Amino acid sequence: MTMLVMTGTGTGVGKTITTAAIAALAVAGGQRVAVLKPAQTGVRPDEPGDLQDVVRLAGPDVTTRELRRYPDPLSPEAAARRSGLPSLDPGEIAQAASDLDTAHDLTLIEGAGGLLVRFDRAGASLADVAWSLGSLVIIVAEAGLGTLNATALTAEVAGKRGLTVAGVIIGAWPAEPDLAALSNLEDLPVAAGAPLLGVLPAGIGRSSREDFLAAARAGLSPWFGGEFDPELFAGCASAGK
Repeated sequence: MTMLVMTGTGTGVGKTITTAAIAALAVAGGQRVAVLKPAQTGVRPDEPGDLQDVVRLAGPDVTTRELRRYPDPLSPEAAARRSGLPSLDPGEIAQAASDLDTAHDLTLIEGAGGLLVRFDRAGASLADVAWSLGSLVIIVAEAGLGTLNATALTAEVAGKRGLTVAGVIIGAWPAEPDLAALSNLEDLPVAAGAPLLGVLPAGIGRSSREDFLAAARAGLSPWFGGEFDPELFAGCASAGK
């Protein structure tokens, strides 16, 4: 059984789409897949959240579980405090992930925002969950200017917490990449201290399930069952520019 902790360099970097893409490839490869979202914020009880997007894109065979939902678009700790709802304990998250792991080939744990976003007043974070599970970490990063510092900080924190970063994925590659984005194809793996395991096109979350699977296969590394080659992609992207 395999567990991967999905973290971002910030909010809105394409973490849910990347999680769905990894899940879609695994399902297509015959694996039993679960996605755990410990805390969903900024969504009311009657609204669809990130897990609904995962199922829409990766298919109904994906098992999903959400532990807490808070209406305010804040960190889980701040949202819990404002709403008066119970906060999350890392042990509860780890137990839920372990339970899913026993019945699935791949379990993806999608955080809220970055690696150190707080779950409770004591400062527990996704880093604590990853450490308790002994899980590899996937960093989802932006493509353009400013991403190198955020990626390097995330990787440095992961290392100091005893975590292993398996790789970095660009969650939303622009249709017209600028010089910074093109340069970052080479520089992001250096910042992460780990290989570039994928580049997913911006906007694929609006695709049909069939087209999404094709984009996931083209945009993710063979490590996930895809066909992405970072050197080939960089060459084609530069030539297109």
